[in-house]
Amino acid sequence: MFIHTDNITAYIPQRPPIVMISGILEVKDALTRTGLQIAADNIFVENGVLQSPGLLENMAQTAAARVGYIAQQENTPVPIGFIGAVKDFEVFGFPPVGSFIETTTEIQTQVFNATMVAAKVTLDGKLMAQCELKIFINP
Repeated sequence: MFIHTDNITAYIPQRPPIVMISGILEVKDALTRTGLQIAADNIFVENGVLQSPGLLENMAQTAAARVGYIAQQENTPVPIGFIGAVKDFEVFGFPPVGSFIETTTEIQTQVFNATMVAAKVTLDGKLMAQCELKIFINP
């Protein structure tokens, strides 16, 4: 499965220039995978690399894409979510312009409208960033 950029805004609430995923690669059980082709004009690119805020936003949008994908499958409106907390955010490298990063989120726990996800960004299999996100979905 690959849901391309042209249609990605049907799955996430963000709009350009803040769209930080190029497409959905996989949604299966608790796992979601997205991709991002890093463009030179990306709002979070500085000195030729995607900076920390872009990596974090990319992880958050990957989590949002899962919720949007499920809503689309169920023919229901895509809900809005909010980041309640970011825990253990670590950056190990900054992906350069022109590269394609893959991001995964995996649900750790879900209670009512609160979801804890573990998120990772990789470039060619190398870990670029990771964190845990606590996300609240507006019912």
